[in-house]
Amino acid sequence: MTISAEAVKALREMTGAGVMDCKRALEEAGGDLEKAKEILRERGVAIAQKRAGRETTQGLVYAYIHHDGRVGALVEINCETDFVARTDEFRALAQAIALQVAAMNPKYISPDEMTPGEGDPKELCLLSQPYIRDESRTITDLVQEVIAKTGENVRVRRFARFELGRYDEG
Repeated sequence: MTISAEAVKALREMTGAGVMDCKRALEEAGGDLEKAKEILRERGVAIAQKRAGRETTQGLVYAYIHHDGRVGALVEINCETDFVARTDEFRALAQAIALQVAAMNPKYISPDEMTPGEGDPKELCLLSQPYIRDESRTITDLVQEVIAKTGENVRVRRFARFELGRYDEG
């Protein structure tokens, strides 16, 4: 099956994956864009799992302050190199996660930190939460997409949320 350049371009714009990866995924999916998108997502998960053990000593701290000045969040996102930390994809991830923290007030980064029976990880754990701008994806999905695009391990190291007049001990 011949895959058109327009189809490759459309899939690349939707996923941010490389041209050859998009072409191979479209060939494997028989030209179906949605199937190809799912194939690329699965490959991204596999890449993320391979890179999970790599050390992440670079990254950035990102601050988000809500427009009314009453809520804010700080997040530390780490990667392997300062080169990746300066990319638009990495900065967009940090912004999305800071916005998520400000909006959803998670208590933990991942379910591993929870006490068994404490509550729903989708409410309490940042990485398990549905992304506020696209509830069909989780924060873990966003991180894995950046790992697939950059080829480096990416980790949410820590976060803090601030709300005017509110103090939670924890």
